[in-house]
Amino acid sequence: MKHNDLKELLFQDEELKNEYDALEPIYKIKSELINLRIEKGLSQKQLAELIGTKQSAISRLESGNSNPSVEFLSKIAHALGKNLHISFS
Repeated sequence: MKHNDLKELLFQDEELKNEYDALEPIYKIKSELINLRIEKGLSQKQLAELIGTKQSAISRLESGNSNPSVEFLSKIAHALGKNLHISFS
């Protein structure tokens, strides 16, 4: 069975689909941070040093095993030459 076929089958369960959709913003943040770090040519350790934290904190963020504060995300954004913008839609 192909991935998209399985996804379509699983998403027939509305509760499961809602849970999946609720995780989308977190996945997008994680994905964008990883891409920006790589574009800047930084390792997790180097990024951690720039913001004054440990490499393990960056690893937890990128793996989705943490719930980062807005302040932490802002520090990372600035270290990567970006600004953090949060909006509700």
